[in-house]
Amino acid sequence: MNKNTKIFLISAVLASLFTTGAFAQQITRFGVVDTARVYQAYFRNSAPVRHYESKKSEFQNEITKRTEEIQKLKQQAAEYKNSGNESAAIKLDADIVRKTDALTEYTNAKNRELESIKNNLQNSDSFYKKLYSTLENVAENEGFSLILSLQQANGVLWYSSSVDVTDKVISALGL
Repeated sequence: MNKNTKIFLISAVLASLFTTGAFAQQITRFGVVDTARVYQAYFRNSAPVRHYESKKSEFQNEITKRTEEIQKLKQQAAEYKNSGNESAAIKLDADIVRKTDALTEYTNAKNRELESIKNNLQNSDSFYKKLYSTLENVAENEGFSLILSLQQANGVLWYSSSVDVTDKVISALGL
C-alpha cells in the first residue's frame, strides 16, 4: 500500500467515526407521561380543591347544625303534645315547617354552588397551560424530542419505565 492510500483509509475511518458520533447525538428520545396521575396529584394538592373541600365541609356542618336544631324542636313538640299543651305544640310545628323549608332551600343552593365550583375545577384551562409548559421544560431538560400521553393507549403499545417522565412532571409542578 502506498502512502496516499494509507492516508486516504485513515482519513475515511476518522471521518466515519466523527460522522457516527454526530449521528448518535441526533437520536430522537421519546418520553411518556401518565397525565391522569399528574391530574390527580395536581388537584389533590391545589388551593382550588382545598377551597372546594373547605366549602363542602362548612356547608355540611351548617346542614348538620340545622338538622339537629329541627330534631330538638320535634322532640320538644312531642313533649308539649304529651303534656297536653296543644297551642305550644302547634307553634313549634309551624316553626319546624319553616326551618325545614329553609334547610331545604339552603341545601339546594349550596349543592348548586358546590357543583359550580367542581365544574370549574374539572374544566380548568390554567391546569392544562401549566401542564404543557411544565412538559416542555421537563422534555428540554431531559433531552426528549417527544412526550407521549399514556392516556392515548392506542398510540403507546409498550414503553420502558426509563422514558416515563410522570414523576418529574409532578415534581416540576411542585406537587
